[in-house]
Amino acid sequence: MTGAERRALFTTMLRVRRFEERCVELYSAGTIHGFLHLCIGEEAVAAGVLAALGPEDGVVSTYREHGHALARGIPMESLFAEMFGRTTGCSGGRGGSMHLFDASRRFYGGNAIVAGGIPVAVGLALADRLRGRDRVTACLFGDGAFAEGEFHESINLAALWRLPLVFLCENNRYAMGTALARSHAETDLALRAGSYGVRSWAADGMDAVAVQEATELAADTARAGAGPCFLELRTYRFRAHSMYDADRYRDRTELEAWRARDPVELAAAALAADGLLDDAGRKELEEAVGREIDDAVRAAGAAPLEPVEDLTRFVTTATEDGS
Repeated sequence: MTGAERRALFTTMLRVRRFEERCVELYSAGTIHGFLHLCIGEEAVAAGVLAALGPEDGVVSTYREHGHALARGIPMESLFAEMFGRTTGCSGGRGGSMHLFDASRRFYGGNAIVAGGIPVAVGLALADRLRGRDRVTACLFGDGAFAEGEFHESINLAALWRLPLVFLCENNRYAMGTALARSHAETDLALRAGSYGVRSWAADGMDAVAVQEATELAADTARAGAGPCFLELRTYRFRAHSMYDADRYRDRTELEAWRARDPVELAAAALAADGLLDDAGRKELEEAVGREIDDAVRAAGAAPLEPVEDLTRFVTTATEDGS
């Protein structure tokens, strides 16, 4: 991987980290409402996975999808506007944090239902195969989705039909407040996924380079007609499950041990060691990202709210007699 590619991964992670930190501020100030799930600590997954995909490939995400959306190229202004409930949001201000969507970029959610996006990804991959398109669909989900029937039904069908699909399990070790070992007798998720006859392996989800290389291999395999692949990306979220979560189920020692492997700082240190990023360059990047966020928040906040007259739009429809 070139130095420019590694810098690009770092820049994406930095944008995601600072975006999420601003979301905390805006939520605390009452500007963002509803549920808010942050991916602080998991930026390497977003940066690495999306860097490995082409613009025609499909992406299906979960409710912790801000980083995925940013890495896919959805503008910050559109994302902030969505969370502010503004009409210029990527989902028209009607979806909020958990329902980011942009069909023009083949980003199909954002899905508030655990494992709800996995059958959608199977459908997208099946459509591409039937139409002979040279595409793959990447489906991101958390380790909690592994316990849902939708996952097992979907990976079974994908394997049977040899679909061009990459299952990407963002294993942060906790399904909401339940530790993986408390709900799964076998915690090696890649090993279990392999029982469906799909190529499965684990990668370091705190290392964006490792994530990108693993995703590229999986996508190339699926695109070549060898059937779906499963990647277990082993990562950790530094924040609570959501802004409503008191986060009393984790040992502070465990949290600090993972913080020592902060993907943003590890990437910065590796770039510095190879002469690809110095203090001045880091400062310049930080300032540029700060300006981008400031401009996006300002523009999103000035965007219009949906008029009350549109309350039933997309909810009800008129009959032939106009009633």
